[in-house]
Amino acid sequence: MESMEAELKSLTQVWITVLVCLTYCYLISRNIPKGIFRLISVLPIIPIFIILPLSLTSIHLLGIIGFFIAWLANFKLLLFSFNQGPLSSPSISFVHFISIACFPINFRQNISPKTEKSISQNPGSSSLPSFFIYAVKGLVIVLLIYVYKFRQYLHPNFIIFLYCVHIYFLLELILIVTAKSVQFLLGLELEPQFNNPFVSTSLQDFWGKRWNLVVTGILRPTIYQPVQFICASIFGKRWAQLIALLATFVVSGLMHELIFYYFGRVRPTGEVFSFFVLHGVCLAVEIELKRCFKNRFQLPPLVSGPLTVVFVLVTGAWLFFPQYLRCGADVKSLGEYAIVAESVKGLIQKWWGSFS
Repeated sequence: MESMEAELKSLTQVWITVLVCLTYCYLISRNIPKGIFRLISVLPIIPIFIILPLSLTSIHLLGIIGFFIAWLANFKLLLFSFNQGPLSSPSISFVHFISIACFPINFRQNISPKTEKSISQNPGSSSLPSFFIYAVKGLVIVLLIYVYKFRQYLHPNFIIFLYCVHIYFLLELILIVTAKSVQFLLGLELEPQFNNPFVSTSLQDFWGKRWNLVVTGILRPTIYQPVQFICASIFGKRWAQLIALLATFVVSGLMHELIFYYFGRVRPTGEVFSFFVLHGVCLAVEIELKRCFKNRFQLPPLVSGPLTVVFVLVTGAWLFFPQYLRCGADVKSLGEYAIVAESVKGLIQKWWGSFS
């Protein structure tokens, strides 16, 4: 109980620091024009946001704060320095500025009918069906937590597969709950976070249109587009696109290494970084093959879909999850679930006792 109280105190201090820093950023936008001087004014905030998660110990809080603040908020502030990105609207209010900076959300921009149709097919786009879908995913997570008790009887690769499902469902639930809460409180129309990644038909489809669209939306203007612009005049448009693609995956790999460092405070091994570099290279090869064959020799979706999912799972088991296990994130997260379960059980018993 004391450790929980200490963690909540640290979490409160973290959010107070974040709010003070973002208030400072909002105020300088009214006095310092976009460009190098605003960037210099924002730069001191970057290391503060990177250090903040180190004051926490909970795996779940570390993951959330590391992802929301150390990664997304920092990248949004870099775009904000040059009056780009979701924080750049001249009419943005203070509350909207803080909310968009803190949380993995973005306003839904003008989109084509084709994109709107794709979004409408996402379970998160219709409230009633999505409630049941996310409720089922929550129940699956609860079931998985129970299944983990019998890990010694299960094959290690099957356990890693269960971790894949667990992390995907948990990440999706965290993002959708955050987005829906902000949408309810502020009345914003927000872009979706996922678009059924398990039905991807290619790596390009998986990474570009379906998996964690919040990250895709922030990496594109901060890494991909600037690198492509710089390299276009040196290497030509075609090579510039590939270099920008690889640079984007390199940065994503580095940021994931940072998140994993938060989890266990252990020295990075480079496996997580290698996972993203490998996928960047494979995606570049895929794009070039499509260009060479001009989409004349495409595999049917019934073949390319499973191949894509299997490739992601196999490379994840090979490079992504060893570091996850090495830093003890699985054991720590299960311990936190046990603490929460005991707390809920105690509250129920107390509530039930008051009526008996």
